[in-house]
Amino acid sequence: MTNLKDMYRTISYDSFPGEMTITLGKERLVYRKRTWRIEDEGEMVERGLRYGENPGQEAALYELVGGNLALGDCRFVEPGRGLVSGLDESMLIQSGKHPGKINLTDIDAALNILKHLMDRPAAAVMKHNNPSGVARGGSSGEALERAFMADRLAAMGGCVAVNRALDQAGAEFLAAHFVEVVAAPSYEDGTVELLKKSKSLRIVEIPRIDRLADYQGLRFLDFKSLIDGGIVVQQSAVSRIRSRTDFLPAAVTHKGRDVRCLREPTDAEYDDLVFGWCIEMGVTSNSVMFVKGGATVAIGTGEQDRVGSAEIAVAKAYTKHADRLCFERHGIPYNDLALAVQQGKRNADEKDAIDRETAMAKGGLKGSAMISDGFFPFRDGVDVGIRQGVTAVAQPGGSIRDYEVIEACNEAEPKVAMVFTGQRAFRH
Repeated sequence: MTNLKDMYRTISYDSFPGEMTITLGKERLVYRKRTWRIEDEGEMVERGLRYGENPGQEAALYELVGGNLALGDCRFVEPGRGLVSGLDESMLIQSGKHPGKINLTDIDAALNILKHLMDRPAAAVMKHNNPSGVARGGSSGEALERAFMADRLAAMGGCVAVNRALDQAGAEFLAAHFVEVVAAPSYEDGTVELLKKSKSLRIVEIPRIDRLADYQGLRFLDFKSLIDGGIVVQQSAVSRIRSRTDFLPAAVTHKGRDVRCLREPTDAEYDDLVFGWCIEMGVTSNSVMFVKGGATVAIGTGEQDRVGSAEIAVAKAYTKHADRLCFERHGIPYNDLALAVQQGKRNADEKDAIDRETAMAKGGLKGSAMISDGFFPFRDGVDVGIRQGVTAVAQPGGSIRDYEVIEACNEAEPKVAMVFTGQRAFRH
């Protein structure tokens, strides 16, 4: 009988060639397959990616090593800018269970978010190329803990990336929790030894992370392969929101009547709105998220309807808030406490207290900012946030019913601020 666990341990032998060339018109880009010398079954061997998205799917990582590209605004594609594709053995401080496709695309997805947040220490915790939590902090360790605890349940087994050297506090926190990958520009003394106690952890050092801000406004080519072998090529998205001054007033004209949001965001709200939009650029659509105090509260991703994204984010906020309270207070997950109460092994008062606090805090959503990657086609989406106590909203604008959404903010008590980004952030 096949041991199902073995398929996750096996390193695939990929059939991809060592070199790949892409020609666009008269321009030629040359890529070299990235491999590493690793230990496999007791001997040193040359291997590429562990496997693709699933065991049994061959995969390869290629780094640009020759040529350049000038295609509209996409002029920076040139050798020497490798981040994830530039990983060599020296940067794989510990390969753990040799990295596969998702491990590396999780790092890349984290860097795609962190490139907008380089002004302060920040951390992103990724799961299946989407953030489970992103946060700023006074240090890398503080940012990491805030990002992890924003969704402790989803963060387990995830990929953690920080934009500053990983400090001792951050390493100690990770040593107490299960993650698959940690990536940083460097590691403070003693942190690697602490992290290496987990033999399966992939510890990755990417020195170029300290220059991530250079990538913020640069476009790259984004390829999507079709079932028939065809390819859709597009330029990557670039955020037009860098600071509060880039937002547009939420104001429209409807049937000859000017409709304008009556309240402007406060300084703190603007900070969260910019922060949230930076993260939203890296979340699978449709998505709606809530952020507060430089940390995500809940993220609704990949939904077919926008109000559904908002409702799912709210439900997640309540679940994660209760779990965090329970873990901090009793050292166990909320679901374990609920089961113990059901079995008569714990006092129901413990669970009731957490439930009451979660309800009073509305899952931590009171005072949060709501960010949507696309316009609200109806007011029902923003009404979901208003009912939970959000105080500010950022969304692209451009719906024929923008006036209804603005009126929803003006009718709220107290009034809710809203701004337009003037840009959609779909990502699929």
